[in-house]
Amino acid sequence: MCGIVAYIGAGQAQPILIEGLKRLEYRGYDSAGIAVLGDQGLDVERAVGRVANLEAKLESRTGFDGTLGIAHTRWATHGAVTETNCHPHTDNAGNICLVHNGIIENYAALRTVLGERGHEFRTETDTEVLACLIAELYEGDLESAVKAALKEVTGAYAIAVLCTQEPDVLVCARKGGPLMVGVGSGEYVVASDPSAIVAHTNRAFALDDYNVVRLTRDSIRTSTIHNKAVTPQMLQLNSELGQVELGSFDHYMQKEIFEQPRALRTTLRGRVDRDEGRIVLGGLLSHAKELVRARKFIMTGQGTALHAGMIGEYLFEDLAKIPTEVEYASEFRYRNPIVEEGTVVCAISQSGETADTLAALEEAKDKGALALGVVNSVGSSISRNTDAGVYLRVGPEIGVASTKAFTGQVARSPCWRSGWAGAGSCPRPRRDAHQRALRDPRQDRTHPRPGRPRPGRHPVASIERYTGSSWAGATTTQPRSRARSSSRRSATSTLRACQPPR
Repeated sequence: MCGIVAYIGAGQAQPILIEGLKRLEYRGYDSAGIAVLGDQGLDVERAVGRVANLEAKLESRTGFDGTLGIAHTRWATHGAVTETNCHPHTDNAGNICLVHNGIIENYAALRTVLGERGHEFRTETDTEVLACLIAELYEGDLESAVKAALKEVTGAYAIAVLCTQEPDVLVCARKGGPLMVGVGSGEYVVASDPSAIVAHTNRAFALDDYNVVRLTRDSIRTSTIHNKAVTPQMLQLNSELGQVELGSFDHYMQKEIFEQPRALRTTLRGRVDRDEGRIVLGGLLSHAKELVRARKFIMTGQGTALHAGMIGEYLFEDLAKIPTEVEYASEFRYRNPIVEEGTVVCAISQSGETADTLAALEEAKDKGALALGVVNSVGSSISRNTDAGVYLRVGPEIGVASTKAFTGQVARSPCWRSGWAGAGSCPRPRRDAHQRALRDPRQDRTHPRPGRPRPGRHPVASIERYTGSSWAGATTTQPRSRARSSSRRSATSTLRACQPPR
């Protein structure tokens, strides 16, 4: 849940970094810190608690005048919640300063080796070990030192690093944790979440695993830790600033509950051809033949995304007649799953950065499955590591409890199931009823299944018509367990309870 913001450009870094931290507060954290490198040297401040506490400490301090800086919100993993353990961290000499998301798994061994070479440690964190390792390997080139250090590291990381001996250079790298570089006019904003970038620019690119970017005020260079040049794929961030502002609502949870009707219209916009009565999923056209021939679908995800997958499983087996299975990504990645020929695996994730889901996706691809993704965040890791997929486009979800992302995942299932139903697995009258309902959810309120009319029910509340998560499905030939049936009933009851008033 940690957050990273970094800036290099012509403007003052401190206000930009603090603003970015505030936009990341929704992620949950226990402390915050900032470092700014200017003409007077490196200034660092940390505070336990809210970003407001950090702001209050900065008001009573001088310095922090500079156009290069890094900031962080911490969720403690190594060490207690104290100012000493709060990021940013430096080496003993105070030359290397960095912020870090992730876990360095071999930090204890590195700490021992560095201790034998004279490094002293003031904190309990793995991040300080990484700062000292970079300092140990520094020979006048920060980018080279970062690459050399990361070759010795085991674990996950997203880092932003600066060096007092190179006051015009910012180096960032990632493996596992999300990190995006916003490209402005003569400035760069780096963040672990696009919400900290959109106020400054809508052009950005995401770093891939093992990628390192070197930023100056007028240049950018991206490569792997093995010095292989990389050409980043520039993205257009589609989040408007108003979408990440709280506005007149009391909290983001409330705001996003009320945004759900608009989010549903957005996620279905352009997906239904009203004239021809068909579903349009352009991102899947290149794999249409493989999908029609699919013998088995596996949906994988964590938390809310997994529950959306459970609804999707019901719909795929009921309507498309395709064996489906829902798997916890955290379990799928560690066991030896059976992936046969004709298997399609769909990864469901709001952020597109869920670590377990990414690992499950890689496991499925290694075994020869066609990999699909249902994500909300454009340019996320899952979207870049799948064969095809669909964006939800429900807007940024700030609240921790999922609302519009879940309903967006659910709403996409009618598109999928109607598409597969067109292959002949579903009776035409029933398929037409589903597509008619998608074209105008206010019409045809009766249940589409012949012989079971349910007049007067808002269609979004009907599990038979409007639930389902992503497009993909999954599998099992084993009997459904009572526990799984109970989960579906629970999800169905929740959706019905939330139906809008007539």
